Amino acid sequence: MASPLARVNVRADAWDLIWSFVHRTLLVNAVLALAGSPLMLALATVSDPWHYPVFFAVLALPLGPAATAAFGYLAYDDPRPPLRVLQRVLARTWRRALLTSASSLALVGVLITDIRVLGTAMPGALLIPMLALLSVLVVASTLTILVLLATTDDLSYAAVLRAAVYATARRWPLAVLSLLVLAVAAVIVSQVPLAGLATAPACALWVVLTNSKLQLASCVEPAWPLGEFCWSFPVRRTPQTTPRQAAAISWRPLRRRGRRCG
Repeated sequence: MASPLARVNVRADAWDLIWSFVHRTLLVNAVLALAGSPLMLALATVSDPWHYPVFFAVLALPLGPAATAAFGYLAYDDPRPPLRVLQRVLARTWRRALLTSASSLALVGVLITDIRVLGTAMPGALLIPMLALLSVLVVASTLTILVLLATTDDLSYAAVLRAAVYATARRWPLAVLSLLVLAVAAVIVSQVPLAGLATAPACALWVVLTNSKLQLASCVEPAWPLGEFCWSFPVRRTPQTTPRQAAAISWRPLRRRGRRCG
């Protein structure tokens, strides 16, 4: 007797791809929901959350390590990666991911405070567009930093910061697209919490992961995990680190092999 799936005009490998995506989506969404549950509970009980920015910023900190683990899990080259892959990525990156999240939230908070204070006086109001642009750059660069932390483990943190800021500024349309997708996902979750949490977050992070890889492709060459940076950085040496990877060259883009990198 023929299988019910055989009546549908879809190949077997297509079904495997669909179930693989569903498997990853549900697991990633469960992790993100667990990390964001204190924040969502506080948002549901407090009527004016913007009056308590520090409190809600602290509740949002676990989302950074959770998103980093999700990026590593989504980037893993396996149709149905086991849960231990996500656990390994989280154990390896949670400290630097938490530091990145805290620094980003603090910097964005300072910039928003400056915007509110300077907006009351005319000379200071001229700086508002620049401060708003810096806030967007900080958030977009943070996403790229988390992707780099999840997908590489032999770059120093300073190298990750420089690479993320450069790639985000160079491919800013992709960064804006990532922020828009995250904003849409946040709206969906706020309007339909159960259905939104089951579908939107993982899909949005997959788009962010893809866009971040495209951003980084502007400054890397396909030689090792995400390519060898055209401006190489001092990296943390591992048994697999080659002398060429560990070489410290000026971080500014330079000419190599007769063409400009990127």
